[in-house]
Amino acid sequence: MRLPALDAHAWRDRADALRADPARLVLWAAIAAYSVALSWLAVLRYRFFWSGRFDLGNMVQAVWSTTQGRPLESTDTAGTQFVRLGAHVDPILVLLAPLWLLVPRPEMLLVVQVLAVASGAIPVFLLGRRWLASDALAVAGAVVYLLYPPQLWSVLTEFHAVVFATPLLAWAIWAVEEGRPGVLFTTAGLALICKEHVGLAIALLGLYAAVAHGRRAWGVVLAVTGVAWTAVCMTVIIPHFAPSGGNPFSNRYDHLGGSLTSLPRTLVTDPLRVLETVTTEPKLLYLLAIFLPLMFLPAAAPLLALPALPELAMNLLTDYWPQFSVQFQYTAVATPFLIAATLRGLARVRALPGLPVPLRPAGLWAAALLVAVLAGGWRQGPLPVWFHVPGGSQERRWEYSGSPHVDAMAAGVAVIDDGAAVSAGNPFGARLSNRRHIYSFPVVKDAQWVIVDQKRPYVRDQLVSEWAFIPYMAGLRADPAFRQVFSRDGVVVFRRVSRQDAP
Repeated sequence: MRLPALDAHAWRDRADALRADPARLVLWAAIAAYSVALSWLAVLRYRFFWSGRFDLGNMVQAVWSTTQGRPLESTDTAGTQFVRLGAHVDPILVLLAPLWLLVPRPEMLLVVQVLAVASGAIPVFLLGRRWLASDALAVAGAVVYLLYPPQLWSVLTEFHAVVFATPLLAWAIWAVEEGRPGVLFTTAGLALICKEHVGLAIALLGLYAAVAHGRRAWGVVLAVTGVAWTAVCMTVIIPHFAPSGGNPFSNRYDHLGGSLTSLPRTLVTDPLRVLETVTTEPKLLYLLAIFLPLMFLPAAAPLLALPALPELAMNLLTDYWPQFSVQFQYTAVATPFLIAATLRGLARVRALPGLPVPLRPAGLWAAALLVAVLAGGWRQGPLPVWFHVPGGSQERRWEYSGSPHVDAMAAGVAVIDDGAAVSAGNPFGARLSNRRHIYSFPVVKDAQWVIVDQKRPYVRDQLVSEWAFIPYMAGLRADPAFRQVFSRDGVVVFRRVSRQDAP
């Protein structure tokens, strides 16, 4: 008996179905192009040493440790071994351990991340068809999802478990619309284990399910589960596993009180300070970067956009600048709701009774969506194609070109023994994290090797000036426990001196 998956007639039927549905063919072509291009760029960035210990290396160590029987064990910036749940509650990384056993390379994680996010275009396409009754708009919506600059940045900037929440939440929204509880609770459950704050978005998705669709039982389950998950993560799991016994990132909100109790109190008792915090020029520009590529259409579907609010609020309230920059992973949870609300909002705009007839054609709106998202990419996106367009984004252009210095970095890494404890500068961390102990220089402890780049000098996870790095290098050179064994173009490697080699 032949298996259905190998049945020639079944494959022929699927091919015929695709030919009969050209919109799906375009969708799959867009997904394929995205997957190839983004995988290539992510791997290229890694090969040129722009994916570092923070954060690809952190994830590599957590996944590798899981394959060694120590689930999610990692080394923090102080050199302490701990379970990663003390930093972020993202146990979905455990599910990647079998893939690491098959392909034990950091590049594998980067490619899997790209493929996972690319799959989110499918539910966006299906939502577009449902709400807009137009293949052109459904395809345009999927392409907007794929080319949305914050989403592109979240995929290309390192590797983060929370990015897997983007496609999972897109599928959860589709499941709510289609009345598919199995898909909904599976995808929502998986999204929860991508990061601790995803529960807040899930809770508000429950509100949407209850109010917009009358699915009150679903709404209650989602709301209670989501709020409970985030509460348990913040008050129990993170403090339990954190070496400090508290949330390691609460200092990002010190200007508003910092703690779980004082921050909400400040929001109520000192609204002027909160207003001053969220209305600075960088944060207003951040909001424009979020909403301009979507033509502000999420405002026309506020209930569906509402689950994006917790993450956006976290980013606006902090004084940690990467959170209010679209060039990092801090929009991964908001993105699927904003994209879905864009399509739902567009459906409402097109249905307005007073909308002039010339503004109703689907093709016109599809073109407008594509122009808006492309314009956003032109001004602030990461794709190298914009480097060569007048006025186009030049952000991180240097990350996609090689140099003799890259060769020196690779040669330095090649000197270091596999598995040995190592102290490394951040640029080397992604390649050296599949070991039990990897310290962030200048933390050395029992490291047998030290590798640093004097042209890209890091002190733990902070890039510093070459002048500021001189004392650290002087201390390392003066340490009799280490001997320099490699030096090229600013990259230096030291090895711990064995007793027989000691003078």
